[in-house]
Amino acid sequence: MKDKLLNTIVEGLQNCKAHNIQIIDMSRLEEAAFSYFVVCDGNSSTQVYGIANNLMKHVQETIGQRNQGMVGMQNKMWIAIDYGYILVHVFQPETREFYNLESLWEDANITRIEDEL
Repeated sequence: MKDKLLNTIVEGLQNCKAHNIQIIDMSRLEEAAFSYFVVCDGNSSTQVYGIANNLMKHVQETIGQRNQGMVGMQNKMWIAIDYGYILVHVFQPETREFYNLESLWEDANITRIEDEL
């Protein structure tokens, strides 16, 4: 990946032990509001919150970029973090399965990132 922000996000998610990281590249889809969705999950509400919180710190400390907004920090089932042209989704597994964003954007190029051990 050539995109510095995207690489930093993936690195941050891996450092936080996020699972099932996928990059949905929507840059060639006219109807998409974002160029990329980065989707991952954590095993519990505590882990989802921790992943989101630590990701925001990692991105800011590594490349000096703050998010433009976020939602879901209260319920911790699905947290979305807006980085302008990249929207990061941190889900609990059941919520991710229910919304199944990957199938909604099946015309996009999807890259799966292996979980780090």
